[in-house]
Amino acid sequence: MNLHKQPAAAVKICGLQDVEVLKSMINLPVDYIGVVFAKSRRRIEPKQAAELKEVLFAWTTLDRPKLTGVFVNPTLEELEHVMDAVQLDVIQLHGQETPAFCEQVKQRWQTEVIKAFSFPKNESGTEVDDTTLTTLNSYAHTIDAILLDTYDPQYVGGSGHTFAWERIPTYAKWARNHGIVLFVAGGLQPDNVQQLIQTYAPNGVDVSSGVETDGIKDIAKITTFVERVKQA
Repeated sequence: MNLHKQPAAAVKICGLQDVEVLKSMINLPVDYIGVVFAKSRRRIEPKQAAELKEVLFAWTTLDRPKLTGVFVNPTLEELEHVMDAVQLDVIQLHGQETPAFCEQVKQRWQTEVIKAFSFPKNESGTEVDDTTLTTLNSYAHTIDAILLDTYDPQYVGGSGHTFAWERIPTYAKWARNHGIVLFVAGGLQPDNVQQLIQTYAPNGVDVSSGVETDGIKDIAKITTFVERVKQA
């Protein structure tokens, strides 16, 4: 009997701001580093992102994490301003960006594109209706990954709350059928991430506030989170 081990879920640590914190992570098997350019208390300037990118070139694990810029409804000019200062590996679009806009971004900068879809924290449900499916299908050839997150009325994402995880399988099936990567975010932290992975097996997980103490990235929590993801 052949047993095929499921690859470990990718880890994205989002909302990085501090070079010293990133340096302290240099031996960890982190796959993506997220920097926020949208309205957020974790927002940074392009110059700061360029300083973080320099740290990534010294990464000691096999693969250097991909620097991911998080935007909400940016213009192409805004993206150009950031990309002139720091060459992002991935662009994450967290607003109401259209499939056509995603395709423009992908073609113009030849980056991976992650499109986020958000759910209210108290809304349950398992079905993807025809309208939602039509919307997803319209993105199928313009993005590399989808990210499921909890909607925050102030900042769109980064709420620190989970959404109804029973929604995941229908999106996971759609992503799998289209060869698209599925990330899950929203309220993840070291104590619940293994449950998520063991139950729903996403391709990747995204964490920000769940590895912070008093709003500051905590290397002990980051280390524990990464270890539990890779063990799961």
